[in-house]
Amino acid sequence: MQIQGNIALVTGAGSGMGAATARYLANAGAKVALFDINLSAAQQVAEEIGGLAVQCDVSSAESAEKAFQQVREQLGIARICVNCAGVLLAARIVGKNGALPLADFSRVININLVGTFNIMRLAAEAMMTTEVVNVTGERGIIINTASVAAFEGQIGQAAYSASKGGVVSLGLPAAREFAKYGIRVMTIAPGLVETPMLGSLSEEAQASLAASVPFPARLCRPDEYAQLVACIVQNEMLNGEVIRLDGAIRLQVK
Repeated sequence: MQIQGNIALVTGAGSGMGAATARYLANAGAKVALFDINLSAAQQVAEEIGGLAVQCDVSSAESAEKAFQQVREQLGIARICVNCAGVLLAARIVGKNGALPLADFSRVININLVGTFNIMRLAAEAMMTTEVVNVTGERGIIINTASVAAFEGQIGQAAYSASKGGVVSLGLPAAREFAKYGIRVMTIAPGLVETPMLGSLSEEAQASLAASVPFPARLCRPDEYAQLVACIVQNEMLNGEVIRLDGAIRLQVK
């Protein structure tokens, strides 16, 4: 799948990996729709790259359906869909104040897992209506974002790890289902990335985390995630798989 001349949709595009991906794809010649629940953040990035900012709560069917309709009317059907929207919760299942409120667990699952599924189902449905773009019959690519926490969840990451584990498990059956339509599904599992989530930690804490990465001993940059997205889009043999972007880190117990 070529990037240039195609329409791309990126969720969580107002900051972090989503913003970096939107910028990268736009620089590579795509027309980009930027979904974010924070419309002003998405608009700032959209103004930089000449994209379309759309307010969207990925966990809401109604919100996502309206957002897709806006993209269809103003840009067309996206053949590239990158799910970056997500939240982090650091909380034990049973902490000092008792059991984790079920609403907190549900919120993480709804945004990270249900939100990914919500956008994927609508993106795939739209892609199925398009003409193929090459002799192999390709129509589109959906890239979901998991985390290394899906494999080595730490104490305090139960909700986050469960949500990202679900994203990992979602990839292969989706790729198999969409194969006959020429739609690929890939998953990226980043390690420690310089995003607003980690930016809230102290410099000392960030330095400690960076030092735990075998090589290179630093945090991953959002633009490195974006580079991987571009590689996946352009290599049609990449399908139904999870790629760790983590510098060989393996998370410890806590």
